[in-house]
Amino acid sequence: MPSPVASDAATTTLHPPGRHAARWLILAVICVAQLTVVLDNTVLNVAIPSLTEEMGATTADVQWMINAYSLVQSGLLLTAGNSADRYGRKKMLAVGLVLFGLASLGAALAQSPGQLIAARAGMGVGGALLVTTTLAVVMQIFDDEERPKAIGIWSSVNSLGFAAGPLIGGSLLDHFWWGSLFLVNLPVAVIAVAAVVTLVPESKSRGGDRPDLLGALLSMIGMGGVVFAIISGPHAGWLSGQVLISAAIGIAGLALFAGWELHTPHPMLDMHFFRNRRFIGAVSGGILVAFGMGGSMFLLTQHLQLVLGYGPLGAGLRMAPLAVTVILINFTGLGARLMPKFGTPGMIITGMSLLAAGLAAISVLGGHSYGGMLTGLIVMGLGVALAMPTMANAIMSAIPPAKAGVGAGVNGTLMEFGQGLGVAVLGAVLNSRFTALLPLAAAGAGSLSAALARTHSTAERTAVQDAFASGIGTSQLVGAAAVFLGGLLAAVLLRRAERTGHEQGTPAPEAPEAPEAREVQEAQGAQGAQVS
Repeated sequence: MPSPVASDAATTTLHPPGRHAARWLILAVICVAQLTVVLDNTVLNVAIPSLTEEMGATTADVQWMINAYSLVQSGLLLTAGNSADRYGRKKMLAVGLVLFGLASLGAALAQSPGQLIAARAGMGVGGALLVTTTLAVVMQIFDDEERPKAIGIWSSVNSLGFAAGPLIGGSLLDHFWWGSLFLVNLPVAVIAVAAVVTLVPESKSRGGDRPDLLGALLSMIGMGGVVFAIISGPHAGWLSGQVLISAAIGIAGLALFAGWELHTPHPMLDMHFFRNRRFIGAVSGGILVAFGMGGSMFLLTQHLQLVLGYGPLGAGLRMAPLAVTVILINFTGLGARLMPKFGTPGMIITGMSLLAAGLAAISVLGGHSYGGMLTGLIVMGLGVALAMPTMANAIMSAIPPAKAGVGAGVNGTLMEFGQGLGVAVLGAVLNSRFTALLPLAAAGAGSLSAALARTHSTAERTAVQDAFASGIGTSQLVGAAAVFLGGLLAAVLLRRAERTGHEQGTPAPEAPEAPEAREVQEAQGAQGAQVS
């Protein structure tokens, strides 16, 4: 790691000297902050009956209560990361925590569906700042040797949050009213702000350049449109006008964003990164890991409840082994210790092969019993624990330190896209297979409940359930194949990038430095900012 030197008023150091003394304590603090963000992606699902009864919320209201958070957060990820790079990662982390805490208080005190939707949108703004700055701070305070383990721990928080959300939500609702789901964020936010102000060192890229306001606007329109289409598709129908118009606006916004970023002198996201094989390999693998995780969570929930007959709490408990496996592997540092032996391409192909094998095992062995599914969940957890932190580290390492916040925004954006695509694609496979196998009495039904309502005998009911189970199994196999092929692609691209670097007698090629990084390098001489 390069040692920072004194900088002028417009520039602060991009990396602290050596290892930060309180780095593991700081990591614990930002992981707790990250956990609250992830929890709020899932925790509200268990409160739907309470919200419907106590607020008189309609189905559309409930959908917006859930989706406003993820929609705003995903739309702001790149802008939030750019703001952190420009104005200071410590400062934006503290601002994100304050906004998240205040919006959580507003959500807890909401008296109408509209107020709760607005509060959830405010939480999404704070969440976008937290997602980008927490990973950027990890890159700042850990050196090359310890960073893989730190990113592994940071990444495990996502798995923990998805698994724990329904369990924590259900426990709170058993004893308190629905507002308690948000009040628990307040002490976390207060403690985290105090710790950030006290412990976290400040860092930012060189100031003085015009902010990329048009790029920020286009990225929000593009991401918001695409994510809204993905969120709306399962309910409104993928060919509905609402989904098609939203997708068209989103794609057009992203295309305009890419064109603008190629021509503006101070881009938010340097599009030349996408010429780098290492970056492309990490990006493609990251999308496919998220694809497998998002799609499998969508399928597993339905498999456990609609095929095996467990309730929501029972289903949540039985999905926990996946998260527990990820946490054990990364918190013990096993993945980080394997990195030097396997290398980045080897870790990615191994992890994604295990993830694919786990999905296939659930399809083949877990169709009618939890025992076979348990094996698949543990194998999936091993794969996620190896592949996901490696992807994040590869993406962040391919972006100059001056753009660490934007790099974290790219990583978060990939997760949103991948998870949404997983739900959309595997959900479409499920529906196609299910409707094709329905008995004549239930032909044309668009859901399992609708198909069962049309049955008149035990045989017809069994045939409908078997059709749904077959659809689940087929879609899991499709997901396994996509993840495995994605792992091969990512590994090949990364291996070629490494080979090119070795042939040139230099490390694997990195993405071109952004203008800010070049200015810092010139100011700092031989000890300037370099790609991690």
